[in-house]
Amino acid sequence: MKKILAFGGSTSSTSINRQLASYTANLVTNTIVEVIDLTEYLAPVYSTDEEKKGFPEKLLNLSQYMKKFDGYVVSLAEHNGSYAAAFKSILDWLSRINREIFNNHPVLLLATSPGGRGGASVLETASNYFPHAGASDVITFSLSNFYDNFQENKIVNDEILKELTNDVVHLDSSDSSTLKQFFKWVSETIEIGNKSQGTGENISLPALPAEITIVI
Repeated sequence: MKKILAFGGSTSSTSINRQLASYTANLVTNTIVEVIDLTEYLAPVYSTDEEKKGFPEKLLNLSQYMKKFDGYVVSLAEHNGSYAAAFKSILDWLSRINREIFNNHPVLLLATSPGGRGGASVLETASNYFPHAGASDVITFSLSNFYDNFQENKIVNDEILKELTNDVVHLDSSDSSTLKQFFKWVSETIEIGNKSQGTGENISLPALPAEITIVI
């Protein structure tokens, strides 16, 4: 049975991103879900001077613990267009302990905010960085207007829930290798379609990987 680790990229006691991460992870079926609170892993702000003193034991333990999981659900708070400071420091420490933070497994990357952008800036930053930190694939989802769309511990907007559920299916039904093949196929198909747009030419799309079945 797969194991998923979920956490919010915030140390706030009322973190809406931790709520979203926990809710989303529990949508994954036939899976053991662990939700952690990053307040348990606070350490001095990363710097080369601090690193010379040695790695914080709690972050060594977290790095080792993350190796036990097959995928991750991470929901990021956005502070001034970027990571929350505490999360950024934890991320910096983890990257020094093990550059492949996510151990070549997929990450469902989320962000939410009370406003209309839904953490779009931090989501973009993380989606560009996480593949360099050992994420085999990064699936992104943004939830805007959190307090309108998330009530009584669940998403109440049916269209948004459907979109999120579709993202969860990718994490639920595919292993890292299959996910990677699927996203490569999607990327190649879009690229070919964009190049041929308006030319009137007949095109041949790449074959769908044998491991994947699309049901319409």
